[in-house]
Amino acid sequence: MLQDLSILKGIHPGLVLEMELKHRKLSKRPFALSINEHPQTLGAITKGKRSMNTALALKIEHALGLEEGYFMMLQVYYEIKEEKRKQHIDIHPDLSKLRPILFWDTKIETIDWQQMKRAVIQRVFERGNETEKAEIIRFYGRDIVEKYLQKQN
Repeated sequence: MLQDLSILKGIHPGLVLEMELKHRKLSKRPFALSINEHPQTLGAITKGKRSMNTALALKIEHALGLEEGYFMMLQVYYEIKEEKRKQHIDIHPDLSKLRPILFWDTKIETIDWQQMKRAVIQRVFERGNETEKAEIIRFYGRDIVEKYLQKQN
């Protein structure tokens, strides 16, 4: 479970639930009714418009045979990400030190620097100059950068 969580950190638990239901070929409405929930509630959660609460998370986890606390952990990680976004707490490196051409396939201002950590590190270390590499090391920390570069090899 912990490995799954590191991949899914910051994603709304409703989106993960939606994927899980699709994977199991379960329709939302019948599933909601089977756990004594309103289909509208489940629909709002899977669309990311409503938060997951503890009681509902336990029902869903039990019904799907998932580890207890899975969806609440996802909810907490999602809320942390949203709070950081609101507070603008060190959510991106100093963009003046990175050439936008490094990220030609996306707008540099819209990158989720935590979610895309591995891809950013790999791209900068494959194509970046020394200033850009130094900024990525400063932003993520040397240990994290080295960890992702070792996984690449």
